[in-house]
Amino acid sequence: MKHSINLKLGQQLSMTPQLQQAIRLLQLSTLDLQQEIQQALESNMMLEVDEEDSSFQSIEVLAEKKTENTDTLTSEGSQTEMPDELPIDSSWDDVYEDGGDVGGARSEAVEFETQRSGVSTLLDHLVWQLELTPFSERDHDIALSIIDSINDEGYLTSSLEEIFQGLQGQIDDLDYDEVKTVLHRVQNFDPSGVAAVDLQDCLRIQLMQLPVQTPYRREALTVVTDHLELLANHGRTALMRELGVPSEHLDKIVALIRTLDPKPGLQIQQSGSEYVIPDVYVSKRNNIWLVNLNPECAPKLRINAEYSALIKKADESKDNLCMKEHYQEAKWFIKSLQGRNDTLLRVARSIVARQTDFLEHGPIAMKPMVLKVIAEELDMHESTISRVTTQKYMHTPNGIVEFKYFFSSHVSTEEGGECSSTAIRAFIKELVGNENPAKPLSDSKIADLLNEKGINIARRTIAKYREAMFVSSSSERKRTL
Repeated sequence: MKHSINLKLGQQLSMTPQLQQAIRLLQLSTLDLQQEIQQALESNMMLEVDEEDSSFQSIEVLAEKKTENTDTLTSEGSQTEMPDELPIDSSWDDVYEDGGDVGGARSEAVEFETQRSGVSTLLDHLVWQLELTPFSERDHDIALSIIDSINDEGYLTSSLEEIFQGLQGQIDDLDYDEVKTVLHRVQNFDPSGVAAVDLQDCLRIQLMQLPVQTPYRREALTVVTDHLELLANHGRTALMRELGVPSEHLDKIVALIRTLDPKPGLQIQQSGSEYVIPDVYVSKRNNIWLVNLNPECAPKLRINAEYSALIKKADESKDNLCMKEHYQEAKWFIKSLQGRNDTLLRVARSIVARQTDFLEHGPIAMKPMVLKVIAEELDMHESTISRVTTQKYMHTPNGIVEFKYFFSSHVSTEEGGECSSTAIRAFIKELVGNENPAKPLSDSKIADLLNEKGINIARRTIAKYREAMFVSSSSERKRTL
């Protein structure tokens, strides 16, 4: 094959560095944005927190005013002309060198988040109690092996025989009763019911640790030990016959059993805290719903007047060039923040205008809505709306909800309209919450009740929504005790 050189013309879309920065800031959550701003403040000498102005709009105006004042303060005339836009297909590093030395060695800094104590686990909690309990060296090793076999819910994942067989090769002259004795001591650890073999054992341990004078403790032990299956199947008559107690006493026995925790280990398990800060506040004034940005989401920024006044036109020194670079970066960063907040506010106002019924009456009045509707109204792309509505939160009279909560599919109604799937879930939740525990509503009955409201929905759709909300079936919700 003969080699040749061909010239080919083509077109492709590329993003300027400013647009890349604006998109990146747009998709950041509030906490991530605060961290991004803090990094910018530490690395850019021209940026500073403005504690006087009350809006991001004033930041932009103030920054421009200080730029104008700089021309009169410099001793060598006006500043050099700085570009408003970087060339396409370029990057920040192509135009400006790294100016991270101003903020100190960021890479060597220790993040505050990394200094927080580790998440507490059930294993850590049990080992901590083990070290505080007077065990012999043999018993300590046995107890540690037992604790290693406990899952997050507090149950043993291995039988006592398996634990015994695993320890025989490690501890000389080990006896099965010795392992059993240590297990009973571990079962006295906090939380109550830990290291149980099964649910029956877990409930029995918790009842045994209650004071002897606890009312109906003895009867509850009998139910848990001998009649747990009858309790699970709501065999009220059979339980009354087996225990020889009247109906009101049985209710008190069952009430005591319900105070027990079937998964005691989950009391100790702690997940990392997730903080939600609303990006916008929605309030009603004079019968009009108003949307305002949360002023605490991000600090107000401005360009430092003293540093910007030191920039000279013809000076090509390293220090002067560095100040020019930081000045332009600060100007673009403030502009990107302004664009982010403007877009966020526009989307929030558009959502509120379409979901006023939700604000007035709650999730039952939610209207179906898709991203395309907001995108067409604001003349934006759906991907932009998706970025704005991800990890952004709105403070409403019905609580703090994510923007994406307002977008849902729809079901047709008899009048030819549409009903949001969120509203249908709220209807199902309300019906289940108000049902008679002795005669819970079936999926077919719920579908019939919604059809009476004019919502055309099938039984299988009700079942799908019910399972998505982790609501048990009617047979499992039935309560006769």
